Amino acid sequence: MKRMLVTGASGFLGSRIVDFFQEKYEIYAPRHQEMEITDEEKVMQVLEKYKPDIVIHCAAISDVGQCEKEPEKSWKINVDGSINIARAAGKIQAKCILCSSDQVYFGSSVKEAHKEEETLQPCNVYGQEKLRAEQECLKVNPDCVLLRLSWMYDTKTMCDGEHGDFIKTLFLNIRNAEPLSYPVHDRRGITDVNEVLQNLEKTFEIPGGVYNFGSPNDLDTYTTVGEAFKNAGLDAKNLQKNELAFQSNPRNLSMCQEKAFNCGIVFSSTVSGVSENLKGLLNDEGCCLPASSAGEGTDDKR
Repeated sequence: MKRMLVTGASGFLGSRIVDFFQEKYEIYAPRHQEMEITDEEKVMQVLEKYKPDIVIHCAAISDVGQCEKEPEKSWKINVDGSINIARAAGKIQAKCILCSSDQVYFGSSVKEAHKEEETLQPCNVYGQEKLRAEQECLKVNPDCVLLRLSWMYDTKTMCDGEHGDFIKTLFLNIRNAEPLSYPVHDRRGITDVNEVLQNLEKTFEIPGGVYNFGSPNDLDTYTTVGEAFKNAGLDAKNLQKNELAFQSNPRNLSMCQEKAFNCGIVFSSTVSGVSENLKGLLNDEGCCLPASSAGEGTDDKR
C-alpha cells in the first residue's frame, strides 16, 4: 500500500481526500502542531520520517478577506508554506500535488475561458499569493502538479462546524422559501467536490505543471442557477438578477479544461453538476419544492 501525506486535512477538501482514499492508501494527515508548514526544517523532517509516495497540499488561508487584512500571515502560509512542501517532496522523490485557485484569473481582461499559459496579474492578495506559489514551487520542484481549483460544493457535511457552500446554501434557501439572487457580472465554474476526488488520482501520473481542475462554465452565475432550476423542475420566475455585484469590475474565472482533458481528466459542466445534485436533494426530501422568492443570495469567500 502506497503512502500519502495530506496537509489541511481538517478543511473542506482535505477531509474529503482522507475519507476518499483511506482504504487505498496509508494516509498520514499531520496536524498543525505536528508539522508547521512555514518551518522548512520541520517539514523536511516529517517527510523524511514518513516517506510518502504522494503529497497532497491543501493547507491554506483561503478567505480572501483575511488575506487582504493579514497579507504577511497569509503569505507565509500560502506561499512560503507551499514552497517548503514542494521542496521537501522533491528531495524525497514524492509526487507533489498542490492546490491552487481560479482566483489567479481575477483581474484578467480575457473574455473567454482562461488557459493555463495566460499572462496573469491577479487583483486580490489571495490570487497573487496562489500565483506566486505556483511559480516558486515549480522552480524548486518542476515535477509538482498545481491544480487551479474552482469553487467547490458537496451535498454532504464531513466535519462539525463546516461552513455552508454553494449547493447547501441554495437548497436551504429553496426549502425555507428564502430570498435568492445571483450576480450577472460573475462567470465561474462551480464544481462538485466528488468529481475532484474522482479525478485526483489521475494527477499522480501526469507531468509537472499547472492545470485547470474543475467544472467548465460559460454562463454567468444568475443564468447558471436559472438553468439548474429549470433542469430540476423548479419554477425560477422569482429568481432575481443581482446587477450590482462585480458591476464595476466584472469577474470571469471560467477555466478552459483542454489541458486536463488531454490527460484523461473530465469534469461535467457546472449546470449539469448543480442540476443533478439539486435533483438528488429534492428527491431525498420526497417532495417537489416551490421556487424560492426573490432577494439577496450569498457568494463564497474564495
